[in-house]
Amino acid sequence: MISLFAQFSGHLAQVALKADELPNVSFFVLLLAQLPATAILLSRLLRGPTRFPPLRPQLAQPGFLGKVSVVVPTLNEAERIMPCLEGLSRQSYEVREVIVVDSCSTDATPDLVKAKQQHDPRFRLMNDDPLPTDWVGRPWALHNGFLASSEQSEWILGVDADTQPQPGLVASLLETAIAHNYDLISLSPQFILSYPGEIWLQPALLMTLVYRFGAAGETSNAPERVMANGQCFFCRRSLLAQVNGYTSAKRSFCDDVTLAREIAAQGAKVGFLDGANVLKVRMYEGAAETWKEWGRSLDLKDAASRAQIWGDWLLLLMVQGLPLPLTIWLLIPMSSGQTNLAMQSLLGLNLLLLSIRIGLNFAIAPSYDLSQAKASWLFWLSPLADPLAVLRIFLSSMQTPKSWRGRTYEG
Repeated sequence: MISLFAQFSGHLAQVALKADELPNVSFFVLLLAQLPATAILLSRLLRGPTRFPPLRPQLAQPGFLGKVSVVVPTLNEAERIMPCLEGLSRQSYEVREVIVVDSCSTDATPDLVKAKQQHDPRFRLMNDDPLPTDWVGRPWALHNGFLASSEQSEWILGVDADTQPQPGLVASLLETAIAHNYDLISLSPQFILSYPGEIWLQPALLMTLVYRFGAAGETSNAPERVMANGQCFFCRRSLLAQVNGYTSAKRSFCDDVTLAREIAAQGAKVGFLDGANVLKVRMYEGAAETWKEWGRSLDLKDAASRAQIWGDWLLLLMVQGLPLPLTIWLLIPMSSGQTNLAMQSLLGLNLLLLSIRIGLNFAIAPSYDLSQAKASWLFWLSPLADPLAVLRIFLSSMQTPKSWRGRTYEG
């Protein structure tokens, strides 16, 4: 009995010892998970100095005459479309036509376009056909605009109604495409932020794209890693005709990325470039709308495999979502003298990740127009929103959108 009791006591002691070691094991496991994720992140960020430089406004050249047809899809955009129309009207003779494809707006959107047409005959208003059941509204409108565009135009520029094209935008796109033999260019804009919540949240959401795909101007991504932005989507007309317009992205809620990857996979040269100097955008009003509308498409699940979606999310969790809470979690016991090598190493790695994130805030600052912002200082606190941004990508990855821009879709 004494021998059995001794054995039982020894077993209990081993269990207690293993229980005490569990935190150390968890620290070590986290360290092993974060180290390769950090290496992947650094490999992407270190390519930043070699990225394509930001576009600058250009003057039109005589050879640019009438080379571009612009297509603007609209649905109840009266409150925000005027800066877009005015910006397009300021583009020079390289723009042959501006086709506004309206999806039966019930507000004053058509009237505003007609009024602009009185001063600039390049503007043309049309309604798209009834939406087929297997299409999403935005690519359907863009597809109809492409089909209605002049065959004499060599390029098609898709522009969203919430954008504010700056003078020299289209000439800059043409100059860049011709000089560097691009077949498709889309631009990262300068975001106009106004309200405190969005100033704090939006940069954290944007950072999820930077961490996954690198900065705008990245030139070495494989076709399945290509990024794009449909707010300014500039493509050779012949190439769009070759892929049957927007058909390959007809059911996609991130049709820009879906179509760009389809085109890149066929060997075309695709660029996602920094357009902060030539394009501004006022996307959403406040944090709630930013969280709901932009957040649900940032996962890009319509343009990627499930392995890519969840692999990217795990990367975001390791390098963007966890560093702040892990740092706080580690500092609490370490402040009272509880420490070991695993804890110290894990803390050092997460402090490095937080330092990188803070540094990137300075790097993306030119991508924001805070001139009309209330509490613009909240931009510098956006790293505190990173765990929420990663959570939003997770929630979006788990759900299929049922509505978009006033339309409802079946699952």
